[in-house]
Amino acid sequence: MDETLPVFAHRLADMAGGIVRGYFRRPCAAEHKSDASPVTQADREAEAAMRAHIGEAFPAHGIIGEEYGEERADAEYVWVLDPIDGTRSFMAGKPLFGTLIALLHRGAPVLGIIDQPMTGERWVGIKGRPSTFNGGEIRTRACAALGDAVLATTSPYLFSPEKKLHFEFLRGRVAGDIYGGDCYAYGLLASGHLDLIVESGLKAHDVMALIPVIEGAGGVITAWDGGPVTHEGPIDLIAAGDARVHTLALCR
Repeated sequence: MDETLPVFAHRLADMAGGIVRGYFRRPCAAEHKSDASPVTQADREAEAAMRAHIGEAFPAHGIIGEEYGEERADAEYVWVLDPIDGTRSFMAGKPLFGTLIALLHRGAPVLGIIDQPMTGERWVGIKGRPSTFNGGEIRTRACAALGDAVLATTSPYLFSPEKKLHFEFLRGRVAGDIYGGDCYAYGLLASGHLDLIVESGLKAHDVMALIPVIEGAGGVITAWDGGPVTHEGPIDLIAAGDARVHTLALCR
């Protein structure tokens, strides 16, 4: 990979983080979109700034963003942006959200950043390299059995009735479960603090940045049936730090 691309991705995260920090726990206009998910002035300003910077630096690159949709989505290189993944946490003043930045090359994620601008935590994954947390290499932890696993999901209320059956099956067999965190939970999994994350109904901007981070830390991230995660949604996702517990968690 051209080394200018990771450097540029860090600049995007710095730019978005500066905007998000300026609104955190301060007055910030908000509304609900057509899918009932919230969006704030911080979301929109951060994404608009990143898109403008990409357009200036790499005009041939495509962009897929949560707030402003797609531009040149069939380009060789496509940036996938979620300015605030976990907007509800952001609005509540909880620093369990993050900015997600991914770069796809011919449809496959080759770079991902999970950035928590309030705590100064940044996870970076680059295809073919070890993932890092604030510059230091990280690894997921070993976990061979569901009974030893700590399971996370953003909310158990986000599953459809049918899909909740599989989640409840897993929840009844793991050592413990935690809720909330959105993308932050994936950073914790990559750093070896969680073992399993199960989610449903995600979109490309929620997911693409997570893949290089998890895989570069030694973890596994797939669709519920074990197939590859694509940038077409809705996406049902299982991420695990250990391939053995990932296999046990699959929905067959």
